[in-house]
Amino acid sequence: MAFLDKHKVIERSPTLLLIFSFLVVTIGGLVEIVPLFYLENTIEKVKGVRPYSPLELTGRDIYVREGCYVCHSQMIRPMRDEVERYGHYSLAAESMYDHPFQWGSKRTGPDLARVGGRYSDDWHVAHLVNPQSVVPESVMPRYDFLLNRMIDGEYVDDLMETHRMVGVPYDDEMIAQAHADFAAQADPDSDYDGLLERYPGAQVRNFDRQPGISEMDALVAYLQVLGTMVDFSTFTPDASR
Repeated sequence: MAFLDKHKVIERSPTLLLIFSFLVVTIGGLVEIVPLFYLENTIEKVKGVRPYSPLELTGRDIYVREGCYVCHSQMIRPMRDEVERYGHYSLAAESMYDHPFQWGSKRTGPDLARVGGRYSDDWHVAHLVNPQSVVPESVMPRYDFLLNRMIDGEYVDDLMETHRMVGVPYDDEMIAQAHADFAAQADPDSDYDGLLERYPGAQVRNFDRQPGISEMDALVAYLQVLGTMVDFSTFTPDASR
């Protein structure tokens, strides 16, 4: 009873309650945050994960600009129903070059962490032009205007420079070749050997089947790379962590 009487004093005093609450939150925060400063890396590096190519990075910006993240998450939880529906649970390393990351918790539409390669380019274009034509029950709006918005990657090197400032390992050669790589990825007749050397596994083709490079090309290129960088048939989690 004596303990409860003392506790009652704290509950009845806003000042004491505030002070002790602050102390508890401060100590808890320090216990969680301080150890991070003594770790060399908080993310386990995984073979295959690379920075986005210039065209993929442009597509990602379009994805964010159009608010696709509002209805689609990119984080598969390690639960049976999630893994059976979407595939292997998401790894932190897969989002290490995402600024900002696209994890999310709201799913009006399905999770897109492993959407790359699940559908053809034609399916993605049809879905973006008129979602209900391929998914009748969809509430997604039309994005057909992306076909008519032509882009030339004029500022893609500046975009990559900005991402380099926050830790994405774009080197000088990648930035110097940004415009050439941007154009090469959407043109299967181009000389894209350098692109593939800088961005292994990058998919090269005319994504929207139209002349020139449109915002649709960039967005589909981005969607088609999601979840494809890691070969999960050979991936083995690091048990030491």
